[in-house]
Amino acid sequence: MRGADWVLREFSAGALVLRHMQDQWWVAVIEPGRHGEPEDRKNVLALPKGNVDPGEKPEQTASREVLEETGVKAKLITKLDSIKYVYMRKWSDNEKIFKVVTFYLMKYQSGRIGQITEEMKHEVRRSYWLPLKEAAAKLSYKGEKQMALKALEYVKANGRSI
Repeated sequence: MRGADWVLREFSAGALVLRHMQDQWWVAVIEPGRHGEPEDRKNVLALPKGNVDPGEKPEQTASREVLEETGVKAKLITKLDSIKYVYMRKWSDNEKIFKVVTFYLMKYQSGRIGQITEEMKHEVRRSYWLPLKEAAAKLSYKGEKQMALKALEYVKANGRSI
C-alpha cells in the first residue's frame, strides 16, 4: 500500500514541428480524441507528444510521436524546454502523477500531415498545419502555449536559416 504522499512519475516528450509555406511558418497540431472521451476534451488543440518508452531517449520519443500522431517526419533543431505539473489520473483510482514533458523544436522533412495509421485514429481525431503566429492563442494547454512563444522567438532570431 502506498503512503499518502506517494507520487507516480511520468516522463513524456513532444515537439513543435515547423514548416515554412506560403511565406510564413506553420506548426503541426493535433486534435486528440479517444472514443468515449469526456465532452470537455472534444475541443482540445495540442502538440504531438507521448510517454517515453523504456530504453528510448526523449528526443526519439518526440520524433516517434510526431510521425505517429501527424504522419510527418521531422528533424531535430533544438530542445525548447520542459514543463512540469501534477495531475490526478482519473482513469486509475485518482492516483497523483508528477509529469515532466520535454518539448523539442523540429523542422518538417517529409510526409503528409493527417496521414496516420488506423490504430492512431482512435487517439488523434485530426492533425493539421496552423500558422505559428496563431499557435500560442489557439493551443489549449498553458505549457504548450509557452512552447509556441519560444518557437516564435527562435524563428524571429534565426529567420529562414532554420
